[in-house]
Amino acid sequence: MTQKGTLLFASRRPLILALALVAFSGAAACGGQKSSLPAPGSIEEDKFLYDRGTELLAKKNWIVAREYFKRLIDTYPQSIYRHDARLGVGDSYIGENRNDSYILAVNEFRQFLQFSPRNERADYAQYKICLAQSKQMLSAQRDQTATRDALVDCDAFLRSYPASPYKTEVEVIRRRARDRLSDHEFGVGMTYFRFKLWQGADSRFRTILAEDPGYSRLDRVYYYLAETLYRGSEGQRAKEALPLYERLLTEFPQSEYLKKTQERVAEIKKAAEAAGVTR
Repeated sequence: MTQKGTLLFASRRPLILALALVAFSGAAACGGQKSSLPAPGSIEEDKFLYDRGTELLAKKNWIVAREYFKRLIDTYPQSIYRHDARLGVGDSYIGENRNDSYILAVNEFRQFLQFSPRNERADYAQYKICLAQSKQMLSAQRDQTATRDALVDCDAFLRSYPASPYKTEVEVIRRRARDRLSDHEFGVGMTYFRFKLWQGADSRFRTILAEDPGYSRLDRVYYYLAETLYRGSEGQRAKEALPLYERLLTEFPQSEYLKKTQERVAEIKKAAEAAGVTR
């Protein structure tokens, strides 16, 4: 090297060193390890990216894990890890636990199913769609669009993957979604009930019985439908109300409505005896 070149290198050495330190610290912050990333195009880089993304996902480092998975997806379209990496991206979005990230997660899992519908992990993708949809459900007093979407996706899972190991978890999610819709319907029915709009209350309570016989709070539907029949007719429809009260007593011996129901049944039977009516 000439004297001029040596002087030029010496003058630039601090800048070169600073850039090198920045590059190293950036890699460390991203990768969290001492070893450097394999050279682009290396046959091992896709596995490295997948393994690091998976490791960071397990540590709940959602953003950095996602960057590893995305680099794999974008750089290695033929990699055997590419589809699993897309699942990793979806999982990282769910892990962030925000409404917008749930939407992004659903999109990733749907893309997985679109590009590899027969992949051995397709059931996992559909399960995670169900999970992400359920996390967007609003309270029973609010709009139930997300709840209905979750229910549709759960039904799709149960039709397509009846032997999946995720079936039980999806059934739990589905039950929660179905209960939320029935809670909403019950709330509307109770509004009618409080204002003595008996026909509207009757319709809402019967809808739950018809569409959701597995409702987790079915005892209150029995009770308030029976009360609607009884109160709305000033006792004239007691004969129709009685079987509902009796079903509550039989099916829900621990119900919070048990005492009121027992009292109403005794009242109805006493009135029937007084009138000389037999069942």
